[in-house]
Amino acid sequence: MNQQPTAPTGTPTSADVARLAGVSRATVSYVLNDTAGGRVGEQTRQRVRAAAEELGYIPHAAARSLRAGHSGIVLLATPEITLGPLFSEFFTELRAGLRDHGYTAVIYGDNSGDGGDRAESAARIWAELRPTAVLAGVGTPLTPRSAELLRRSGTRAVITLADPPVAGVHALVLDQRRIGATAAEHLLARGHRALGVVVPTDRSLDLFSLPRLAGVREAVDGGIRVERLDLDYTEQAAARLAADWPGLGLSALFSYNDEYAMLLMSAFQDAGIGIPDEVALVGADDLMLARLLRPRLTSVQQLLPPGRTLADLIDRLIRHPDTPPEIHDLGTARIAVRDSS
Repeated sequence: MNQQPTAPTGTPTSADVARLAGVSRATVSYVLNDTAGGRVGEQTRQRVRAAAEELGYIPHAAARSLRAGHSGIVLLATPEITLGPLFSEFFTELRAGLRDHGYTAVIYGDNSGDGGDRAESAARIWAELRPTAVLAGVGTPLTPRSAELLRRSGTRAVITLADPPVAGVHALVLDQRRIGATAAEHLLARGHRALGVVVPTDRSLDLFSLPRLAGVREAVDGGIRVERLDLDYTEQAAARLAADWPGLGLSALFSYNDEYAMLLMSAFQDAGIGIPDEVALVGADDLMLARLLRPRLTSVQQLLPPGRTLADLIDRLIRHPDTPPEIHDLGTARIAVRDSS
């Protein structure tokens, strides 16, 4: 009587799969790494896959990386801050697009250290994963030297969201100043000459809030007053600002984003301050909830490209690693005018 192969008791290997399927290890590699071409018949493919599933075998990523010459990992390096629903949706689309191209998106967040030392330290940590590409988000450390370190370790495309771009590195520019300028231009067109600008006290948001404040200031001339208003994201802080509002001599408020605008709208209404009669209120990000408020919230829309479009770009840069550094404008801004302004 023929004895059937039995499953191993330890971690299954490709040799175990080969024995169970009755094929060579090379055939297992061809089938499970989708490199068989026409060399393996469909029945053999099915037998190999069934054996791998029965044994619970998963190909070793490191070995696959050696064969392919890269890991297939696209490292999305982001600061450890909350970017909000708009960017969460964008990154979800990006990850889906990368997956369609056969890449694995890995998110890495780190706020440790500073300056060039931080950049080189971060690059060494990223390089340990042997990423095929690195997309360094706003606020993550990247310098020409650390980018070169990544390339020497095998990274085929290094891309940054920094503004200004890093020399010698592909750049996707999302100018936060444009958000503030768009809000200011709308309020100026409505006749306001004394503007408040909310700046969150959460310093991790300075990467976004300070450029938006700068954008407001750049959009106005010398006869316009711009007042910075630092604000905690709490009901108590919003209530204090509402109580102080009549004495500030301001007529309009750009509130950093829709979440802060909604917080302040509630505080102003509780204080009996009319919107937009006593305070014209503008947010940013154009969240769905902002459209459901009463009065409906005027908001600056950030028009980002589809995440899948960015995935296509990353794939092209990976496939052509000698492409000279490219700078792409990542979206624009426009005002969605509603009742609050």
